[in-house]
Amino acid sequence: MKHIGFIGASGLMGHGIAKNLLAKGFQVSLTAHSRREPLQDLLAAGAQLVERHADLTACDAVIICVTGSPQVEAALEGHTGLLSQARAGLVVIDASTSEPDSTRRLAARCQAAGMTLVDAPLARTPVEAEAGKLNTMVGASPEVFARLEPVFKAYCENIFHVGEMGAAHVIKLLNNFLGQAITTAAAEAFAVGAKAGIDVGQLVRVVSAGAVNSGLFQAMAKTLDGDYTGLKFELNNASKDLRYYVHLTESVKAPSLVGTSVHQSLVTACALGYGQELVPSLVKAQAQINQVKIGSGR
Repeated sequence: MKHIGFIGASGLMGHGIAKNLLAKGFQVSLTAHSRREPLQDLLAAGAQLVERHADLTACDAVIICVTGSPQVEAALEGHTGLLSQARAGLVVIDASTSEPDSTRRLAARCQAAGMTLVDAPLARTPVEAEAGKLNTMVGASPEVFARLEPVFKAYCENIFHVGEMGAAHVIKLLNNFLGQAITTAAAEAFAVGAKAGIDVGQLVRVVSAGAVNSGLFQAMAKTLDGDYTGLKFELNNASKDLRYYVHLTESVKAPSLVGTSVHQSLVTACALGYGQELVPSLVKAQAQINQVKIGSGR
């Protein structure tokens, strides 16, 4: 595992991963999307640019780090996708947040072509991606995981082998559901508090000293001072992840009263025009819905 192909290096997470692979001595080949500017430093550091995704099948492994399942499917099944020039023995690592049903279907197609698909979605932010300190959860056989672990160590601080292929994308969706449940609950609590006429800062004081406190809550609390940058995750992507989570609950026939509500809160914020802003802008959406001022922000 010395030569790594990369799809999605122009993204904020992908750029950091590719940078750290190069810094740790891996040979990296990559494809370019519409934006080539973010790739310039990678090319200067020795990365090789190829024209088509299919050209990456000469590598030992290919990492796909894109928005979600439609983009992963295109990278594998498109006209010039990896499967169009399948090579037996190639390992494909899906580092995106994808739908488990799509992942399983793609894994079967890869297996039929002699390739292996591994799901290894990420946690943390682009800041940790650049620092090589991401978290990843990996769905793979023990043998495949052992071969890939040195690759993961190049860009991750914490690596969790969570089961066979497909398990990682399920756990990633569960993780994101829990996270967004906290952020949406905080935004709603701030709005209700403001509408009830209390100083919401006093709520933050109380929560900060008790068991309800968390890093996510503190990131949301920064909005009271007008700082909406505490979580580097776009609302459009958060909404997409919760849509995948709700699909997961439907596929296993599990009631999802909380998950559905969290998803609709995110959808509402996006519909109000905050989709390209970061998750803490849920507070802006709640302020708009309730016609109140929350903290010193708008």
